[in-house]
Amino acid sequence: MQKEIQDLVNAGEMLPLMEEFYTIQGEGFHKGTAAYFIRIGGCDVGCHWCDVKESWNADLHPPTKKDAIVANASAYSKTVVITGGEPLTWDMGPLTSALKEKGMQIHIETSGAYALTGTWDWICLSPKKIKLPQPEIYEVAHELKVIIFNKDDFRFAEEQAAKVNDNCILYLQPEWSNRDKMSPLIVDYVMQNPKWKVSLQTHKYLNIP
Repeated sequence: MQKEIQDLVNAGEMLPLMEEFYTIQGEGFHKGTAAYFIRIGGCDVGCHWCDVKESWNADLHPPTKKDAIVANASAYSKTVVITGGEPLTWDMGPLTSALKEKGMQIHIETSGAYALTGTWDWICLSPKKIKLPQPEIYEVAHELKVIIFNKDDFRFAEEQAAKVNDNCILYLQPEWSNRDKMSPLIVDYVMQNPKWKVSLQTHKYLNIP
């Protein structure tokens, strides 16, 4: 990558854009809501069950000017979801500032593994055992979404729930490939521990992106 472009990426003025699309939010608190998704490439957290592993290598995704991303998003929706990959790999300040100038509501889905940058109306924290969240994000997360792949993930979920702020909404979500096994366990767990809610990947049931 040319140094000039790399400098712009490092500054958040350009970002490795994997894909962008208008769809229905499928998970968590805002499920069922129309939103424009911006998927940023680059992630070194490395979850073995990740369903977008093609996002991991940022070099595979073209550096795109933030103004072009904003123009595309503002043509479709007032709600934008920035996801990845791990979007906080990059400085999100310039992109979110430009989106805010257009009056957008901006959500992020993040593992919290890197320092929180940018301005957000909704922060979905989905922590991973491999690379734990930065301490400061627990205080500002609006929802905690823990992916349940095996029984030990319930223990991890409780560890993470003990760290978030009192207003944070708690979700347990079955990992898609293991949903038939884990969903009944999640249902039982939530019934016994009603501070939690069940989150499902409803977009996959609806066969939409």
